[in-house]
Amino acid sequence: MQLLKDRILKNGQLFPGNILKVDSFLNHQVDVELLREIGKEFKRIYSDCEINKILTIEASGIGIACIAAQFFSCPVVFAKKSKSINISNDFYQSDVKSYTHGNVNHVIVSKDFIGEGDKVLVIDDFLAHGCALRGLIDIIRGAGAELMGCGIVIEKGFQHGGDELREMGVRVESLAIVESMNPETGEIVFR
Repeated sequence: MQLLKDRILKNGQLFPGNILKVDSFLNHQVDVELLREIGKEFKRIYSDCEINKILTIEASGIGIACIAAQFFSCPVVFAKKSKSINISNDFYQSDVKSYTHGNVNHVIVSKDFIGEGDKVLVIDDFLAHGCALRGLIDIIRGAGAELMGCGIVIEKGFQHGGDELREMGVRVESLAIVESMNPETGEIVFR
């Protein structure tokens, strides 16, 4: 998606440790018009699929998933990183290692919101090593739902999580795949 790639080149910031900050438009301050175009693109890509739920993980994926859901006319379910008192004890859980935060989250989804017969599209902002997606896929499969695919805004192709998931037979569609980035020069190369 050229609009997204242009925005990454214009406003993305590179830091050592393979960090690409896009918080000025995607996951801290949000450019809603850009998200609208992202949602339309996911609908175009997955127009061949019958989707009745979108699943994401808190927090950065929620806004993207909600905008995309408008084009799919379906609800968004998000995996929570902690159990609050208003969630019953009847939930699916998966352990997800966070690349950004360097910790493991026990993400949960109430059994009330995903189950057999659901056709689920996973949407998230970033894909690096694929830990979050693997956790969400485990939840979908544990629920007896059907994974239709994964829509990723930015994939760090050089970290190979997307390649590994594709080799496992998971449909992963990324709008921008970063092949390499150099924080010293500021250069970002897309696949």
